[in-house]
Amino acid sequence: MPEKTSAMATPLYERVGFLEWEPRKGDSLIVDTLNNFGYLVHENGQYLKFSLVTGQRKNVCYIGRCYFAATPNLEWKALSKEIKNDRVTFGPSGKFIRLFKNGTENTAYGIHEYKYEDRIFESPGRYGSMGCIVVRKPVLDIIEKTFDINEGGFEVITQYGIDPGLFVLKA
Repeated sequence: MPEKTSAMATPLYERVGFLEWEPRKGDSLIVDTLNNFGYLVHENGQYLKFSLVTGQRKNVCYIGRCYFAATPNLEWKALSKEIKNDRVTFGPSGKFIRLFKNGTENTAYGIHEYKYEDRIFESPGRYGSMGCIVVRKPVLDIIEKTFDINEGGFEVITQYGIDPGLFVLKA
């Protein structure tokens, strides 16, 4: 079983709807790699929950490398935004938000969409990527806005399971 990491200290208390969500400076992203949900979180504890796809839990050979494709459970920083030419892997826009391990180490991991999103979102348990975090286009648009508002850097935590105690009722 993958190691469970600890998320943020700020409790999440109010779920905000997709249409009401507005990215803010200081936002972060928590990715639950057990249940494959993402949580964009404001510093005040408001959050937006959405489905996502993480890495397959098996060995794969991809882009000339063989590795275990499960998305690592780590603390990251989203520090660069790129446009990739591969419009299947990175979706019609080619947008790729690269993740840096511990905020400094450049990695091959990132957040992006996928051309055949309906197919990948139907993968068992939503474990269908080669290790990256795959989101639907509207979510990627919000994540890109989050990146821009935070001047090209925001915290991303990937962890195996979310402690239900993190979610509290609004006082």
